[in-house]
Amino acid sequence: MAGIKMAESELSMRSCRELWTILLGRSALREPAQIEAELDRHWDRLHQGLNYYKPPSNSSATKVKENKEIAQPLKDFGLRISKLLGLDEQQSVQLLQCYLQSDYRGTQQSLKVALKDERQSQTLVLKIADYYYDERMCLLRCVLLLLTYFQDERHPFRTEYCNCVNKLEKDLISNYQAQFEKLFKAEAPTWETHGNLMTERQVSVWFLQCLREQSLLLEIVFLYYAYFEMGPTDLLSFTKMFKEQGFGLRQTNRHLVDKSMDALVDRIGYLSSLILVEGIDIEFLHKCALENCTDQHQFSSAPEIIKEIDQLLLTFGDIAHHGPVLLAWVLLRHTLQPDESSPVVRRIGNATLQLGVFKYISTMLKGLSLSGNDCIASTAKMCTYGLLSFVITSFEVESLQTDGVATQSSHLTDAACEVLSAPSLAEVFWEMKPTMGLGMILDTAVGMFPQKTGPLLQLLTALLSNKSTVEKVYNFLDKMSFYTQFYKHKPNDVVSREDETLWRRQTQKLLYPLGAGQTNLWMPQGVLGQVMMGGEQGYLVRWDFSYSSWTLFTCEVEMLLHVVSTADVMAHCARVKPILDLVHKIISTDWTVSDCLLPLTSRIYMLLQRLTSVINPPVDVIASCVNCLSVLAARMPGKVWSSLQHTGFLPFASNPLTNLVQCASAEGMKAGNYGNLLVQIEQPRGEYAVTIAFLRLLTTLVKGQLGSTQNKGLIPCVLLVLKEMLPTYHKWRYNTYGVQERIGCLILELIHAILNLSPEEEDQGSTPTLQSLCIYSLANTEAGQAVVNIMGVGVDTIDKVLAAQPSSCGSEGPGLILIQTVKLAFSITNNIIRLKPPSDVVSPLEQALTQHGGHGNNLIVVLAKYIYHKHDPALPRLAIQLLKRLATVAPMSIYACLGSDAAAIRDAFLTRLQSKTEDMRIKVMILEFLTVAVETQPGLIELFLNLEAKDGSEGSKEFLLGEWSCLHVVLELIDSKQQGKYWCPPLLHRSALCFLLALWQDRRDSAISVLRKKERFWENLTTPLFGTLAPPSENTEPCALETCAFVMKIIGLEIYYVVSGSLEPSLKDGLRKFANARRYEYWSQYVKSLVCHVAEMEEEGICYFAETQMLISAWRMLLILSTGHSDVMHLSDDATKLKLFMDVLDGTNAALTTPTSVPCLRLGSMMATLLLVLLKQWRSVVATAPDILSPLSLILESVLQADQHMMERTKAKIFSALISVLHIQGGDISQLPQLLLCVCETVKDEAVALTDSTRLLNQAGSAAEDEDSMETDCPRSSQKDQRDGVCVLALHLAKELCRTDEDGEHWVSVMRRVPVLPSVLSTVELSLRSKQNLYFTEAALHLLLTLARTPQGAAAVAGAGVIQTICLPLLNVYEGSLNASQQSFSRKSQDSACWPGVYRLCMSLMESLLKTLRYNFINEALDFVGVHQERILQCLNAVRTVQSLACLDEADHTVGFLLQLSSFCKEWQFHLPKLLRDVQVNLCYLCQTCTYLLHSKKMLHHYLQAKNGETLPPAPLPRAQRTPQTPSKKPEDGSEREEAERKALLAVQCSLLKILSKTLATLQHFTPDCCQILLDQSMDLAEYRTLFVLSFTTPAFDPEVAPSFGTLLATINVALSMLGEIEKKKEPAALSLATLTSSEEIQALKSLLMFTMENCFYVLISQAVRCLKDPAILPRDKQRLKQELSSELSTLLSSLSRHFRRGSPSSPASGILPSTQAKPPTPGSKMSHEGQEPFIQLVQAFVRIVQR
Repeated sequence: MAGIKMAESELSMRSCRELWTILLGRSALREPAQIEAELDRHWDRLHQGLNYYKPPSNSSATKVKENKEIAQPLKDFGLRISKLLGLDEQQSVQLLQCYLQSDYRGTQQSLKVALKDERQSQTLVLKIADYYYDERMCLLRCVLLLLTYFQDERHPFRTEYCNCVNKLEKDLISNYQAQFEKLFKAEAPTWETHGNLMTERQVSVWFLQCLREQSLLLEIVFLYYAYFEMGPTDLLSFTKMFKEQGFGLRQTNRHLVDKSMDALVDRIGYLSSLILVEGIDIEFLHKCALENCTDQHQFSSAPEIIKEIDQLLLTFGDIAHHGPVLLAWVLLRHTLQPDESSPVVRRIGNATLQLGVFKYISTMLKGLSLSGNDCIASTAKMCTYGLLSFVITSFEVESLQTDGVATQSSHLTDAACEVLSAPSLAEVFWEMKPTMGLGMILDTAVGMFPQKTGPLLQLLTALLSNKSTVEKVYNFLDKMSFYTQFYKHKPNDVVSREDETLWRRQTQKLLYPLGAGQTNLWMPQGVLGQVMMGGEQGYLVRWDFSYSSWTLFTCEVEMLLHVVSTADVMAHCARVKPILDLVHKIISTDWTVSDCLLPLTSRIYMLLQRLTSVINPPVDVIASCVNCLSVLAARMPGKVWSSLQHTGFLPFASNPLTNLVQCASAEGMKAGNYGNLLVQIEQPRGEYAVTIAFLRLLTTLVKGQLGSTQNKGLIPCVLLVLKEMLPTYHKWRYNTYGVQERIGCLILELIHAILNLSPEEEDQGSTPTLQSLCIYSLANTEAGQAVVNIMGVGVDTIDKVLAAQPSSCGSEGPGLILIQTVKLAFSITNNIIRLKPPSDVVSPLEQALTQHGGHGNNLIVVLAKYIYHKHDPALPRLAIQLLKRLATVAPMSIYACLGSDAAAIRDAFLTRLQSKTEDMRIKVMILEFLTVAVETQPGLIELFLNLEAKDGSEGSKEFLLGEWSCLHVVLELIDSKQQGKYWCPPLLHRSALCFLLALWQDRRDSAISVLRKKERFWENLTTPLFGTLAPPSENTEPCALETCAFVMKIIGLEIYYVVSGSLEPSLKDGLRKFANARRYEYWSQYVKSLVCHVAEMEEEGICYFAETQMLISAWRMLLILSTGHSDVMHLSDDATKLKLFMDVLDGTNAALTTPTSVPCLRLGSMMATLLLVLLKQWRSVVATAPDILSPLSLILESVLQADQHMMERTKAKIFSALISVLHIQGGDISQLPQLLLCVCETVKDEAVALTDSTRLLNQAGSAAEDEDSMETDCPRSSQKDQRDGVCVLALHLAKELCRTDEDGEHWVSVMRRVPVLPSVLSTVELSLRSKQNLYFTEAALHLLLTLARTPQGAAAVAGAGVIQTICLPLLNVYEGSLNASQQSFSRKSQDSACWPGVYRLCMSLMESLLKTLRYNFINEALDFVGVHQERILQCLNAVRTVQSLACLDEADHTVGFLLQLSSFCKEWQFHLPKLLRDVQVNLCYLCQTCTYLLHSKKMLHHYLQAKNGETLPPAPLPRAQRTPQTPSKKPEDGSEREEAERKALLAVQCSLLKILSKTLATLQHFTPDCCQILLDQSMDLAEYRTLFVLSFTTPAFDPEVAPSFGTLLATINVALSMLGEIEKKKEPAALSLATLTSSEEIQALKSLLMFTMENCFYVLISQAVRCLKDPAILPRDKQRLKQELSSELSTLLSSLSRHFRRGSPSSPASGILPSTQAKPPTPGSKMSHEGQEPFIQLVQAFVRIVQR
């Protein structure tokens, strides 16, 4: 059994059905050359016809048994098939393989079971029998198709068909004739001959097949002889054969004929009759007769055959089918041998008329038109046209009538109408003389007009085929010259001749008894009339006068309106219906004539109103009226709709429509006259002409885009359909087969049209629209269930209905209408799911779609099984599309729904996906379905991926592709060698890549691991990226863009997720090749040109925008990845990077400099993101780039003018880019004024908007976060204050620009023009008061701080009222948490934005302003210090308890401000004496704290851990970049932690040192000037307080111990020891300043330490002299002071001199790099070597004084 395997590759022999599909053009083979190759390959099969299938033979059976390639079970099964079908054994096995390949609905496993199980195998045999019968039919259909189109110039494959027909021509017909004889003589199979499966039912199936094949063979013969001449001998043999077979009625197995086969038997009769008529070649005979050259006819030289046929035909006459043959033969005999043949002609002619030949002809043509091939019907009409024309020309019409003039004449007219309905014949007819052929019938009909209107109008309606014929018919009726009238008695106002043959009118007469002022016809005085018939029966008079029939028709309609409620109504209806049918045909053929027909069309509304309200309405006339209105509605829907509303015909609403639920319940709806007609007349009768017309009218009105108001008027009509028709139409009574399918199809077409309406632009409000009503009804009422039931018809039912059709070529059969209905149901369901408003409740429709039914009968299985349908590729495609939609939205597992059928359905999907001839659109849809399933249907995608563990164990990590894995096909589709072949078009390639991308995006690792290891996978995948696309234009292929985008995304995801070392070598090679082939430059250029193209085409828009966006997004992802993975991606060349960067800039420029359309703005935003990333990542490249600011400035200008709502994010990106460029390129810029102006305008506008939104939020109070806040004037309020918001970034950019413009010449003028500062300050004030807009406030303060550094700026800021803005409102920032210092000084990282940070910035701003403006700002500075004194003092104290960087930072800022303020001691003393004293005390304590903490590192370390509960995060060193030395080996976790702690400690030490240096510098201002106090004896000591107590203990960490001279000495000692540490450069393990800092930072630290020591000495000396001179101090104390200072300072001096003697070694970089000092140096802080330091000389001088 292991050998059983379905054929994987395309079988070497095509099945006949596949060949037929290919020839129809429904496969992937659509090129003429491909069709020709198929025909060449298979022409022999077509030539043999059914003989291709051979009977069983011993030799064939032996060959099968000997064939080693076929598994034994298949051989055995093939022999069973051979027995049942009587088919050659080899062909039976081949048939089995074909069946298993294309039609078997199971898996390999189920096949093994079926072959073993007797019952299952019987079912399988019978299915294969059906498949075999279908194959035989398809073989004949192929030949029929060739004969149908081989001379049709419009057919794309005409030449190929023609060549094949020429090859087949030789003995095709003799072959097929023999096959036909064999079929009708075949003995029925029995169970003895064909095995026990040949039951009665199977025999019946066999016979039905036999009849179908006979019918198809005759169709082929008939079509063949329509193009090729039949010889006399062939005619004789066909005549004998058909006589023997009784024209289908004398079948060998006629006992098997049942009622259902009657139509087929009739068809065989019709075709037999037509073949003989075609063989007699009447058309050529007619031509010979006209030209008097009858000897040219082939029968003129075959008198013996004529005699033989004579004898045969004399026996004819008992079957209706004989009629046309006998008629044709009469014509032949009469024309060729008029003398000899009269007795034969008479006998045969009488027999013909007895058979009712004309009635038969019209029945035959109707029968052929109804069933199947249009070509057969139209050829039959052509053939009959020649026959009728010749008959009427040759014989008097009267002589052709036997059973009464009227009936035979009407049959002849009916036959003529059927014939003339062939489109080409109408034109032929009008070109003929009216006295020839069928023109004589028309002439006869005109002779009876308007006494009888029917025949003439019937003929003229048939003669309408195109615009030229419309014109002829219109003019013909417009100029009538005879008026025939019937009189029972001779009227008084005429005079006549004696013989009563001619009458003359004495007075003029009104022809219609209508009222005055209405349209009417006058017969003028003196008109002559010929009496056609006279006597006691009455007189028929033909009056000779000209009039227009159109006026007469208007009068007829008017008359019907008058007699509508009388007994004459039916008679008048019979006269008016042909008029309406003619009007309908005219306006549907040529709309332009409708204006001329206005008198008639305008009366249709009244006719409809009157006729529908009578007791027994004439349904056919009403249907004709509605049909006319449907055609009118296609051109002027508004006019038809408004007129229809007054007729009462359509359903209407008596109450206004308010909501959907009321609407859907049909409350207050009236059915109108149509609704009553449907229930009372049509349903009981089972005829639905009006319903069909009504549905067509509604669909036309909906498609006419009436507009929302009129569409709402259609709601009652649509509701009637949804509520009363759709759920129940399948239960109605029907008289005619096929009407039910048509009504279902029309209902769904209407719904489909409604769902495809574009949503109206205006606001819908709460009133329902047509679309919303449809969606609601289908989702929630039984209408939806009806649609589900239609979808649930299933593939088997459709196949049965198709099989029952006479011929599958037909375009109108019930099977095809059913397929169309099911397709519409799919589309409707798909649209409802797509358009349905989101809801928490599951609607009944969704429930019905997703419920799990038992035994595989749920809808999902039914939908999936449509994959087995082969006739119409659109049906499975739409089914899969709906499955795709359900897989996306429905919360269910499709895999679970499929149950036991899952594997078989998977196999069917993959079989169609693998087939090279399969229609491409189905393959694309299957791949799209699988792509969706990757994300939403894990079970299903595992089934399709079919991965198997490598070693067979469950837990194995390595996988292999299973036999039924979809990845086989996908890999084949992306294979670069397959591209361009017919089975792999670009669209399919794109779908395969989309599927692969889904696997990567969903991280399906098992599948990815298999794929990435496949040979040539990466090479094949990346091939599209190496191609060259045509420049962007209107003709750009969207799928080419998508293909490249998918490839880029897959590569990007692979690089992102896989460690660079583990990437596949082939991918690395591909990336290297990509870089070497300069593809980065190519794609960069292409993406730029694509963006430029979109920008140029923005007004027209481009059709492939989504694909463009996708490609740009993918390229962006690739470039962003390249910034971090340049080694793998080989993008390290600066020149290439620069080219790429400039392309991005140009693209951004193109998209954003003319931004009026949404697509441009979207692309611009995407490009701006990329630009920003590249600016940040490629700083070195950008630094070398040409001027970037100019284009960016232009972009900014245009972006600021665009639609603000859309541009919010883009503006932010451009601001951010400008800031980055200023940082990188900096320098002088030419367009600074313009750029500054733009930015300031933005800042001002954004500040004003922010103020408004903040106020509104404040008013809303606690409801600020509610939905109400969205309904304010400023919808953007909730998104305003963001770190990367437009406003904040604009402020930062303004700051950078002001910094660039150092001398301030530009910004001063801009600030004068634009009131930026007032706007910003007022917003800052509001923000501080309400403690909102943190980021804005911070950015604004940064800007002010930058401005305050120059005198002009500081003056502007101060002048704008900065103190009023900041001083009092700033209290709100910290007031809430004053109670506890722990809360008050947050431990947040000093980098993140926070309110304490805002306070610190304010402090810096005050410091900067005071420093720049000096005395001009002193009052404001004192106000500030007065308001915030508590916080200032608290901050100075807090250093002892909180050593967080944030706290230290605040202390640093505070002391910095106090340092500036201390220069104005006198003013301070005058205004705030108490505060000054408190500050001085606190500063001394602060000095003591800092010294202590710096002195005792272990204590500081312990404090940091204890206070913060954990080690502080490493923070950046002040004013210097962090460039930590990277250790050679990766340290352990413990050492990493120590490292972090060391860094944290170092940062705190640096902060403390900065605070200490500034504190001492401040104290210097509070102590007497050294020189002055040393030299000036008369100095007022009371001015300066004593700051330090007379004590020399080391500083304690205790607030009770006052700061003393010991503190100052300790400070100097600490500084000196730190200097020593730096100099010594201890080993790295020790906790030292030197270990973690760069040379630049070391230099800065040394400067800071020297500055600290210098100030400390200064304060110490000043305070010491102050004490020595103070009379209040005891001499003993003064003496002690001298001694202590003398010894301490001497020691310090010797240490210092030792330090300087060593030459203070510093790093080699110190010569190059200037030291970035933490504070601007004061005059004494310059460093020099040895004893040249001025402050050392000062100390030495002081020591000498003390020692004296």
